[in-house]
Amino acid sequence: MTAPENFWIRWRVRTGYPVAFAFLLLAKPSGISLLIGIAVGFVGLAIRAWAAGFLRKHEALATVGPYALTRNPLYFGSAILALGVIVAGNSVWGGSIVAIYILFFYPAVMRREEAELRERYGQQFETYAALVPLFWPKMRISAPNLAETAKFSSRLYSQNREYQAAIGFLTGIAVLWAKMKWMK
Repeated sequence: MTAPENFWIRWRVRTGYPVAFAFLLLAKPSGISLLIGIAVGFVGLAIRAWAAGFLRKHEALATVGPYALTRNPLYFGSAILALGVIVAGNSVWGGSIVAIYILFFYPAVMRREEAELRERYGQQFETYAALVPLFWPKMRISAPNLAETAKFSSRLYSQNREYQAAIGFLTGIAVLWAKMKWMK
């Protein structure tokens, strides 16, 4: 990974705070934008929850469940979750800031993680990567049985602290709702 990529990956969370602040300043939520945004956001949360229930970090390469459709279901779910927030905020400018942030950081983070997985799992990862797309899910499962058959685990969901995404999303929606009430 190049030095500039490494710099931006380290700064992605810190950069997210001013992005969120700017988004909230520009947001013009309405009742309908909040309802649609919540519905879209829940789809993203469901995808993230599904993925977290199959992820055994640093123990095994995840290739089943949502990982048979996309190599990055957590990021895909996050993108849909962000789309829900953008819709809820009802601001082209605010949404553009969030979209640019995601488009800037996600590819670099995915490249870094792919390099780590290649190093850790070698040919197993190469075989998996040749069959499963990086980000946009395919609609049929064709990944080989590279890991033992697994089922969703609520223990893994909790262990991966995926509930934090739901708390963050609901907090953001509450702030947008409060702003909508305040704007009236």
